[in-house]
Amino acid sequence: MKAINPTDNRVIKEYPEHSEQEVKKIISLVQEEFRFWRQISMIQRSGLMRRAAQILRQRRDEFAGLITLEMGKIIREARAEVEKCAWVCDYYAENAEKFLKEEEVKTDASSSYVAFEPLGVILAVMPWNFPFWQVFRFAAPALMAGNAAVLKHASNVPGCALAIEEIFREAGFPANLFRTLLIKAPLVEKVIKDRHIQAVTLTGSEPAGKAVAALAGREIKKTVLELGGSDPFIVLEDADLEKCVQTAVQARMLNAGQSCIAAKRFIVAEPLLEKFEKQMTERVKSLKVGNPADESTDVGPLAREDLVDEIDRQVRDSVKAGARLLTGGKRPEGSGSFYLPTVLSDVKKGMPVYDEETFGPVAAVIPVQDEDEAVAVANDSEFGLGASIWSRNTEKAKTLAREINTGSVFINGMVKSDPRLPFGGIKKSGYGRELSHYGIKEFVNIKTVWIA
Repeated sequence: MKAINPTDNRVIKEYPEHSEQEVKKIISLVQEEFRFWRQISMIQRSGLMRRAAQILRQRRDEFAGLITLEMGKIIREARAEVEKCAWVCDYYAENAEKFLKEEEVKTDASSSYVAFEPLGVILAVMPWNFPFWQVFRFAAPALMAGNAAVLKHASNVPGCALAIEEIFREAGFPANLFRTLLIKAPLVEKVIKDRHIQAVTLTGSEPAGKAVAALAGREIKKTVLELGGSDPFIVLEDADLEKCVQTAVQARMLNAGQSCIAAKRFIVAEPLLEKFEKQMTERVKSLKVGNPADESTDVGPLAREDLVDEIDRQVRDSVKAGARLLTGGKRPEGSGSFYLPTVLSDVKKGMPVYDEETFGPVAAVIPVQDEDEAVAVANDSEFGLGASIWSRNTEKAKTLAREINTGSVFINGMVKSDPRLPFGGIKKSGYGRELSHYGIKEFVNIKTVWIA
């Protein structure tokens, strides 16, 4: 298994993969650790989780550098990612006991209540685009609920995967409570079938979600899926244009556009269209593309060379179909997996940047006549992860928010995940929720106890 630096496409390090026998042994060890861990008090679990948060903050720059090296995230964003991981650890350390407190229910029994008990060993199949955050937002609630975990991380971030395992061990968690499996996709099926695996959570592409859900379904094991997105960014004619454009660029270009919840389709009311396009194009042209380790860089490389090929295909085919290229639309000269920040206008249904998820620094501007058309275009997608609405009339925006078919709607703000709020989607963006008290209850046995 190779880690490749996308800045220059050179091999960083090669890692030996776990054999099938090694995988079985690791899972058995994790299962044994679970039997002990489930008996540990919430106070003890909280102390260890707070210690994990401390380690993340103390070694922030080291972990951020690893993220930047393996997948090309600019260093400022990588540091922010590590800080956010510490936040989610602290959040569940503080709130897990309250979230999982037994709930008394009045019935014909002398006493009846609902208890929340851990399931066992959970398999996490995680992506490369937020190599620390995606893991910690699952692991913090899962471990605090009394579960154990095995991680199958993306093959291009093995260093990050092993670093996360070491963080939990260094924090004082049992040595085999959280383990990383360095395996390729073909072995995932056998991991899911392992009798010790009780459930699966996956963040990734729609094809990966379909495959894992089908495998887990045959084994009658629960899944939580957070898949792709083609988030609409709706700009109504009464929007605060300056703030709106500033956020639009950030929402599209964060992590070089490699985010499920990045704004991707910019649905703009005709009266603001010309000004919006002009201001957005100017801002996008001013972004500095380059070495992600440089503090002044705004947009780094894409994580892999094949991702550059795919985003370039989507742009070229959309232009052929009539989209108007305002800026970018090609690879820059030099080495590395870079693609220039791009803005396309006159985007219509049938173009790849309208119909497909675009995982790169490409913004698709779609003009609409009125609010009704804006909602129709927003919902005209197989995905349903997040959306944002821009209007000075908050009450009107709240009414429209109820019509948008997504897991979240942000009004006059950028869609983002927050430990305090449930996160997930509908349609082909997946099912189930992470974060908040909803997320910690995804992988517990919700048990009814009735006493005569």
